[in-house]
Amino acid sequence: MKLIDLNRDGGIGANSLFIQLGGLNILIDCGLNPKKAGRAATPDFRPLQGVRLDLIIITHCHLDHIGSLPVILRTQTDAPVIMTTSSRMLIERMLHNSASVMMRQREDEGIADYPLFTHEEVDRCAKRLTGLPFGHAKHFRGAKDEIEVIFHPAGHVAGAAAVEIHHKHRALFFTGDVLFENQRTLAGAKFPAGHFDTIVMETTRGATERPAGKERLNEVNRLVTAINDTIRRGGSVLLPVFALGRMQEVFAILHDARKFDRLVECPILTGGLGVDLSDYFDEISRKTKHVQFSRSILKDLKVRPTPRQLKAGQAPAQAGIYIVSSGMLVERTPSYTLASGMVGDARNLIGFVGYCDPDTPGGQLLATKPGEEFLFAASHVKAKVKARVERFELSGHADREELLEFAVQTNARSIVLTHGDPPARAWFAEQLAAQAPKSRVIDPVPLQACQV
Repeated sequence: MKLIDLNRDGGIGANSLFIQLGGLNILIDCGLNPKKAGRAATPDFRPLQGVRLDLIIITHCHLDHIGSLPVILRTQTDAPVIMTTSSRMLIERMLHNSASVMMRQREDEGIADYPLFTHEEVDRCAKRLTGLPFGHAKHFRGAKDEIEVIFHPAGHVAGAAAVEIHHKHRALFFTGDVLFENQRTLAGAKFPAGHFDTIVMETTRGATERPAGKERLNEVNRLVTAINDTIRRGGSVLLPVFALGRMQEVFAILHDARKFDRLVECPILTGGLGVDLSDYFDEISRKTKHVQFSRSILKDLKVRPTPRQLKAGQAPAQAGIYIVSSGMLVERTPSYTLASGMVGDARNLIGFVGYCDPDTPGGQLLATKPGEEFLFAASHVKAKVKARVERFELSGHADREELLEFAVQTNARSIVLTHGDPPARAWFAEQLAAQAPKSRVIDPVPLQACQV
């Protein structure tokens, strides 16, 4: 097998892997880098020039995995696109939202390359997208070869899949983004045990050791306690969240707490794509049983919309719990604007409940010590960090030890490291060398072909 990582910057971003397996050309994911703008945010598709793709596989619907799909489909006019049934129910809404955001960015920030695709292109793409159930073996035949594909629940977010591929006598396994623990809204990953010739494995949390006592249940309880303490002292809570998955998970956690009289009475405010996606989660829950979520949760919590006009550097007019995107405080998002007005008040809490890239404003705020100044450059706001800024270990990515255990038990001849920053990959490379010495560990250089 030949593999090329098309993510031009490596690490986590415009996730896209080009695989040549026998006589078949396969693309796994086609994302967009949230830290880049314009065409620099897409994968580098130059290795695909003159190549006819036989199949495109989507592991899940976060934009760092699907955000460039309409772009590649312009030139790859015949390749079928497959994903899980749940992802098929979500993907059009996610891509339409991305097109709208890029149109606003073109107007507000003058990014000439945007939008990378239009609403009309998303509609045309939709005709080529197929959803498949978990555990169902599907054969795909190209001009010269064929493979068998099976999706397995990856636990990361609704619809997220690991991909098992059989080619002749060879078995390959792509973890995608994975979480083994059960969430409130979604069961954890269920991977097949036993041997694979090759595994391609995410490494997101390789540089992060979960501290003792910070198991998920403990962190949920700690989050609820922190919210209650904040509201009782007259402060407000900001929970930056990803619109897909994390927002619905937080709603469900707060709903459980309120149901058992563990959450103080206070306004809960939200808005944007995540509210709309809650309807989709409700539908997925009813039709596939893949998630456990009901739209009635928002009604029970009496969730209100955030004010339409948030002002940078100003505290929100109403105290309460604000559950808004972006999860990493990306510039010019509601969470970024709210944080700029809340960070200077010691009564407030800014709580991060998912992965936060260290290079994003959210990651930088987490690294800032209390009392130090923090610059919200896009809003021209500088403020001393007086609010409680805290990470709650509720990531949608597996702990490194769990992934390592899975990799070791496969007895794979080759283990390919993806979706992780250099320190994370280095940890996995070191541990695998010690615990799986017969396995060849490969850390692909972006845009350089490697034989696996």
